[in-house]
Parts: sequence; structure tokens; C-alpha cells
Amino acid sequence: MSQSDTSCRLSQLVDRLDRVNEWTGRLVAWLGLALTLTVFGVVALRYGFSDSNQWVSESVTYWFALMFMLGVGYTYRHNGHVRVDVLSRTASPKTRAWIEIIGVVLLLWPVCLFIALSSVEYVGNSWAMREGSPEPGGIPFLYLLKTLLILMPVLLFWQGLVELLRHVAVLREQRPTEPDHGSIKEGM
Repeated sequence: MSQSDTSCRLSQLVDRLDRVNEWTGRLVAWLGLALTLTVFGVVALRYGFSDSNQWVSESVTYWFALMFMLGVGYTYRHNGHVRVDVLSRTASPKTRAWIEIIGVVLLLWPVCLFIALSSVEYVGNSWAMREGSPEPGGIPFLYLLKTLLILMPVLLFWQGLVELLRHVAVLREQRPTEPDHGSIKEGM
């Protein structure tokens, strides 16, 4: 297998893996509309009709949690996370690639594993008792919300893999595929 075949395959792999968080992020973005409409509904009920509904009020927390926890990989993909580039600001592309690879392997992945593994029992107990809201009239699916504690680090770990492969391509002096911040390529 030639170097160009390997380069092409690595680029295709990165593109395919990258689409997971892109699609997730785009779907999750619509939750912002649901969150906005729900908050409007809560305010309208409370101040317009002097009424309230616990289920609707709690759903604000669910919408926000879904947006945050499922959107974290998308945010990392689009470089929207907090970054301190003290080390890599003036570094060469290869040095920057090494810094990113070390960051993914030694920082990002261990944190993702810690969050996921430390959440398994907590989420499992919640599922075992089909935990619901502690409030009367609240949403009976708290166990589904807690499942995000496992999904979030999985999506972040996944995007870390994509970024690692992207930087490996830089080290191999291949042109890595940069994330397309505009549209999703057809033919998924």
C-alpha cells in the first residue's frame, strides 16, 4: 500500500468519524429552540395565567442538559472550547500536533474515562429503580437524563480520537482534513 493510499484512507476515516459529532451537534442545536419555547411557556403560564406546571418547568433543565452534554463533542470539533495556547502559540505545525496528541492522550481521554466510569454505578442505580422526579407532578424519566453522564464523555472521547488522527496526519506530513465548519458532506 502506497503512502498516498494510506493518506487517503486516513483522511476518509477522519471524515467519517468526524460526522458523528457534526450531526449530533446540528440536531442538538434545535434543542435551543425547544428550550426557548419551553421557557416562554413557563413564563406565560406563571405570569399570564397565574398557573404553573412542574413537568414543563423541569423540562427546561432537561433541554439544557441535553444541549450541553450532547453538544460538548461538537463544541470541541469546532474549537469552541476554552484553550490556552501558551505552549503552541508560536510552535511549528509538528510541535503543535505533538502537543495536541499528548493533550488528548494524557488529559482528555483520562478525564472522559473517569467521568464515564465513575458515573456507571450512579446511572445504573437510577435505571434500576426507574428514577423519576422527586417533585410531585415532575418528569418521571430522571434516569434518562442521568444517562447523559455516560453519553457526554463518549462523544468527547470520540472527538478526541478524530483530533488525534488529524494530528497524526500532520506528523506523517499528510494534509489532514480540517473540520468543515460550514456543511456536512453528502454520502455519509
